Amino acid sequence: MMVFKYIFWIFYRIWFYILVAVPIIILLPVLFISILKESWYPYFYKLARIWARFILIGMGFHTQVSLAEKPKRKASYMFIANHTSMADIMLMLVVSKNPFVFVGKKELAKIPLFGFFYKRTCILVDRSSEKSRKAVFLRAQRRLKQGLSICIFPEGGVPDEHVILDNFKDGAFRLAINHQIPIVPLVFLDNKKRFPFTFFSGGPGKMRVIGLPLIPTAGLHVSDTKALNKDTRRLLLDTLIAN
Repeated sequence: MMVFKYIFWIFYRIWFYILVAVPIIILLPVLFISILKESWYPYFYKLARIWARFILIGMGFHTQVSLAEKPKRKASYMFIANHTSMADIMLMLVVSKNPFVFVGKKELAKIPLFGFFYKRTCILVDRSSEKSRKAVFLRAQRRLKQGLSICIFPEGGVPDEHVILDNFKDGAFRLAINHQIPIVPLVFLDNKKRFPFTFFSGGPGKMRVIGLPLIPTAGLHVSDTKALNKDTRRLLLDTLIAN
């Protein structure tokens, strides 16, 4: 019986990468045009949402999204969520109609085909470089001035399997305070079960998303960063434990 499970998991992982690549290849000319100007990013974002939904459906994932508050269109936000799966990127794109720019690790730019668009549309950060971390703030500021939102997985990486929620880095909260934009806290309840980074695991099923009430940052100062970080993490952790 276990042999069949291992065979399934191998093909399931291969199938995921096929689903990632096929839409990019089909839409390649349109995608390439959409990244020629930063002002055209909203058009790229619409294509990215189609790509993401195609992958989730193709993998047999059906999303259930429950938002306490719906973000306003054409407003800027800081989207955050727990990070446990390669499917987190796709799920975040499907959940938010508001165009946002990912802040992500530069290593993903090495992925063939996907990496080409990733490094041209996302804000890349080398967490080992202080200069790179500072540059993130400048690029994020420019994107926010264009009316876009920002998305960061504040754990700064994927925690070990036994960790429910890792400690948060301060970057997302400092950015939100500096630009006085609300935080949209999202909890991905099933991604670790559906498609974790552990190779021989996962499978089709539901992907539940709980959107907690928006957290305002108006009137907060940089000195409030640590407290905001701690309070936000507690809200996400409590939700994960309760569900």
